[in-house]
Amino acid sequence: MLDAVNLQKTTMKEEYKPESRKLKEELAMLQLKIKENKLPVIILFEGWSAAGKGSLISDMILTLDPRNFKVYSTMPASAEEQRKPLLWRYWQMIPAKGQMTILDRSWYQDVSIARLEQDLSDEEVFRRMDSIKTFERQLTDDGYLIIKFFLHISQKEQKRRLDKLEEDSNTRWRVTKQDRHRNRQYAEYYRVFDQTLDYTSTENAPWHPVSCHDKRSALIEIYHTVIDSIERALEQKALPHPVSPITAADHFNLVRMPRLADVDLDREVTEEEYRRLLKKKQARLRELHNEIYQRKIPVIVCYEGWDAAGKGGNIKRVAAALDPRGYEAIPIASPSPEELAHHYLWRFWRRLPKTGHVAIFDRTWYGRVMVERLEGFCTEDDWHRAFTEINEFEKELHDWGAIIVKFWVHIDKDEQLRRFTDRQNTPSKQWKITDEDWRNRAKWDQYEVAVDDMLQLTSTDFAPWTIIESNDKKFARLKALTTLIDAIENRIGK
Repeated sequence: MLDAVNLQKTTMKEEYKPESRKLKEELAMLQLKIKENKLPVIILFEGWSAAGKGSLISDMILTLDPRNFKVYSTMPASAEEQRKPLLWRYWQMIPAKGQMTILDRSWYQDVSIARLEQDLSDEEVFRRMDSIKTFERQLTDDGYLIIKFFLHISQKEQKRRLDKLEEDSNTRWRVTKQDRHRNRQYAEYYRVFDQTLDYTSTENAPWHPVSCHDKRSALIEIYHTVIDSIERALEQKALPHPVSPITAADHFNLVRMPRLADVDLDREVTEEEYRRLLKKKQARLRELHNEIYQRKIPVIVCYEGWDAAGKGGNIKRVAAALDPRGYEAIPIASPSPEELAHHYLWRFWRRLPKTGHVAIFDRTWYGRVMVERLEGFCTEDDWHRAFTEINEFEKELHDWGAIIVKFWVHIDKDEQLRRFTDRQNTPSKQWKITDEDWRNRAKWDQYEVAVDDMLQLTSTDFAPWTIIESNDKKFARLKALTTLIDAIENRIGK
């Protein structure tokens, strides 16, 4: 890809001024259309050191409204960021609908530069590149526009610029030993950059290599590319989109799950047995929490289930066994306006635990294929795509090293009615019952279809579902503890 770049391309000063003025005005007008049409835009700049990323970005944003964009200069991951999944910090940077994010370096530094300087295996490099391609596809499927530039200069030109920077005491600090090393090893870095661009240039997020020997020429090319890309995105946004088929993606191994109607809900334990086993299992989980903390293994526990199925009491018994400094229970409510303005997975990426810690989600990203599906809070295409997107999300967490435990807390319709009635008639419990609970109950059959779809299409070998029979809450609590203990023991080999 880089071989095709014409490094001798130039633009004369007298040509540049009128054309650049016109292009800047066009981009400023398009920024208004981006906001009006709620188009989220990501423009990222990668390339050689001293290729001019900073000055080109500065020039490009001169006529833009600073309230509607944000520039990130992406540095190597901090110690805290290294305790999160690879893409975690980049999910923090994606813009809201109608906003722009401009990246001076991006997620690609964790592939190309890391490949040569962190001695990554080819398997890990291609796993990361596949994760990036998935990340970019999920964003563009959700309506994001991603424009990727690679700023290209020759080895000789790079050395000349580094020398010039070092000659000036005010700019000497900008030249690092790494810059000099990369210039000396230019051919090797060129090979890796070129391979990365070829592998990650996709139809939905193509690369645009730009010759930066002549700054004027580079700016004109960047302006044209940005303007053309935004105009096409706005045109496509106005067109009707075909609905994607429901699929879980062929490359996931699914674990066969029973239909809810076939689950035996008569499981129960005596009070005496419950008290004895609860104490024993909580003590074991407490020991395992210390193990995963020392081994820096993250644990993600997901609770979904019927209203009044006993999720809260179940979570309480799990949390009681954990060191409060090492876990967080995260209740998920309806998304806020800020969350609605982002990709639906954005708010969950932001809440992931660091290594060695436990996150307990009371409701999860599965709202996309249940309540959002049935209540019309997303399009049919949105929830169809979500089965694959969720499996991809959980695979990313698994590859990071997380233990993922997912519970569907299950009761029958009669038991739910009994609990609803009890809540409504007991003053101290009335806060637990809402009109929405009764509305959801009226759609029980529709929800059951959606839950069965969810269980069949998202129970993978790396993140399987466990149905918790909860007509007897005591049995349900013990089963949840047992399942979590087994998952951790299987990981640590005990």
